[in-house]
Parts: sequence; structure tokens; C-alpha cells
Amino acid sequence: MKDGDATKTVDGKDVHPTPHLDQLEDGPWPSFVTGLKRLRDEGTDSNRRIMNDLLGQLNHSYEKRLGFWKGGTVSVFGYGGGIIPRFSEVASQFPESKEFHTLRVMPPAGYHYDTEILRKFCDIWEEHGSGLIAFHGQSGDIMFQGTDTEGTQKAFDALNEIGFDLGGAGPALRTAMSCVGHARCEQSCYDEVRAHRTIINSLLDEMHRPSLPYKFKFKFSGCANDCVNAIHRADFAVIGTWRDEIKINQDEVKKHIDKVGRKYMIDTVVNMCPTRAISLNDDDTLEIDNPSCVRCMHCINVMTKALSPGDDRGISIMIGGKRSLKIGDLMGIMVVPFMKLETDEDFEKLEEFAENVVEFFADNALEHERVGETIDRIGLPAFLEALEIEPDPNMVNHPRTSCYVRTDDFDDEADKWFERKARDAGLQISAE
Repeated sequence: MKDGDATKTVDGKDVHPTPHLDQLEDGPWPSFVTGLKRLRDEGTDSNRRIMNDLLGQLNHSYEKRLGFWKGGTVSVFGYGGGIIPRFSEVASQFPESKEFHTLRVMPPAGYHYDTEILRKFCDIWEEHGSGLIAFHGQSGDIMFQGTDTEGTQKAFDALNEIGFDLGGAGPALRTAMSCVGHARCEQSCYDEVRAHRTIINSLLDEMHRPSLPYKFKFKFSGCANDCVNAIHRADFAVIGTWRDEIKINQDEVKKHIDKVGRKYMIDTVVNMCPTRAISLNDDDTLEIDNPSCVRCMHCINVMTKALSPGDDRGISIMIGGKRSLKIGDLMGIMVVPFMKLETDEDFEKLEEFAENVVEFFADNALEHERVGETIDRIGLPAFLEALEIEPDPNMVNHPRTSCYVRTDDFDDEADKWFERKARDAGLQISAE
């Protein structure tokens, strides 16, 4: 117990000693323990009682090296997911925190808040919960942590009145994430917020009434910087990209060289290009071999005034990213190299494709299996055939070693693909 704690009381009860937690406040970094103690000492009467027993139980867990929370079933009317139930196994010792449920609440797309909404969040949770809120949990949700079963429904009703809804939990569609996007970022290649809301609104039942084999996540990044980690954390990753040439402002290139020096420019931009697509001329002008560019964003990030994404912008869709589960970490597989996302018809096409992928997952995945593992189990060709996706030869650098498409009769299939593309463009193809 730290100095001064012995005289503190909460509703006439001495605060629980927390010698093990106190050690987590040492050192230069902020500690979550300090925040919990602040709620214990300065919160409302209800917050203080809950936090006192929560800290006591947490310290008890450190002493015994055991966790004392168990799950259960808690939900609000009409919903099957969105609540993380926690019941204490040592409730007799710490009765005020015997129930410490968490509400997962969907944030606005792009994480756009105003101060009025944030204050309403705090007021609602101080009244119906512990006062402890996390922006944002690992799943992207606003985590309203710590309430009893009765407070769960009351808090949800209050949050719902101001326009917020529960996120996903369990074997369901999980809360989607999108970067701040075109609202503030000049690298944005599509309307992330609209894409986010379009897909989630169309699939909301899959979030509120869990019926999938396991979790399924959508994430939306405006460019390949991927600020929401979609490529390796989302079952369905939508990444902004472009298919014309990178725009170059040669005057800004020269200003950059004047500022940092030619050698530094070569070391940090030219030599760092993964495909060696960039060259610097003797007159300090920059050239980019655009067909070799892989859109890694490095040169644009270093020279934001001199370089920017092209004008023919759209999205790439990658399927199957996830962290470790049955077969280890997976990055998303590129299944749609480019799709325009500007008109209402474009967004309807994206929505339809998303619904088809979720339906495929629901029908074909095993229990406790992510869609990336389903694809690994049945094979990528079966997945592409089921979704009616034509493999694109342009995505295959080494057809004899890549598993992206079947390699037998590859040349014939590639010729057919090019014929179809030309026919779609209105060209006449001979039958040679």
C-alpha cells in the first residue's frame, strides 16, 4: 500500500491494499493502474465502490497468479451479441465488482467525434457503469467496461438514444474499422466512410445475431499505408489504390533535394524503392517506372509535396487476413486487384460482393475457422470459382511457382483472358 492509502475509505470501508499493482506505476510510462485509482478516489459514489473492489480483486489475482473472472450469457433485448459478460469467482470478497460486464459499442466510421458526444458517453457510463471507457479496443469498438446485468440494458438504451449501437462479439460479424480517410488525409483514394457504412448497414443482422462459424472482420484503409492494419487483420480488407501514374511535382522535388541534399535523397527515396522503379536524373528531376511500382507508398510518404497518388483511383480487395489461430498468421489474398468506387453502382457492386463473401463463409467454413483458413483448406481456385472471380494473369509474376491460378495450360488461359478484355473494350479479335 502506498503512503496515504491507509487512511482512505470508500463508503466507510478502507480501500483495498494494492502492493502488486503499485509496482506497475513505477517507471517512466503511464499506467492503467493510475487511471483506475483516479476513478476510485474521484469518481461518483458508485464508480468509487466498483473500482475499489476491482482493484482489490486484480491485486488478489496478482498474488494468487490466477484469474478469477468467468463468462456467462448477458445480452440486451433483441440482440445476441455485443456484450462481454464477466462474473467474479471471488464475489464474496469483492461484492461491488461481482459483475463487470463490458459493452462493445460501434464507433462512428473514421472515428469522428465531437466533444458533446464524448461528454454524453461519460455521463451515461458514470450513471450506469464504472466510468471506465477505452477508446478503442483491439476490435475497434468503444469499450464501456464495468457494469452489472441491470446496468447493461440501461446503458444500452441511453447509448441507443444518442445514435450508437452495439458492436460484434462471438461468432459474428465484428465491428468494422476505417481510417480517418479523405476527411483529413491527402493520400486517400476513395470514400472510406461511405464504404464502411454501406457494408455494415447491409450486414447488421450478422453482427447483432451471431450465426457465423466464427468471427468475420471488415476494415477499410484509404491507401496502402493501411492505418487500420486491414491487410493482416481483416477477413475482408478494402485498400485504396490507383492504376495510373504517380503524380510528380518536379519543382517540389528540387526543393526537397535542396533541403536534404542529393545523397540523402538517393539513400532515403531512390534506393529504398523495393522494385527500383525510381531514378534521379542529373538535373534533379525524378522519373518513375510506373509499371514496376507496387504502390508501397514509401516515396509518397517521404516526399508528400512532390509526389501523390494518381488520379485514376479505386480499391483493391484482399480476403483472409488474420492473426494466429489454427494455421498461424495470414495476410490477405488479393482477389480483386482494382475496382472503381465512385458512383452509386460502384458501391452497390462492393456491397453485393461483400454479402457474397460472408454468405460463402457462413455456408462453407468449419466451426471456429476464419475465412482465410477456409480458403487454405479448400484451395484458392475453389474460392474464386464459388465467388465467380476470374483470376487475373497480371497478378502472377511466376505462373509456374504461384498457387494463385492453375498452371496447366496457363498460356492458353492467359490468351483467353486477354481476348475477353479486348472484347469488353469493343475491339475485334481474330480467332488465330
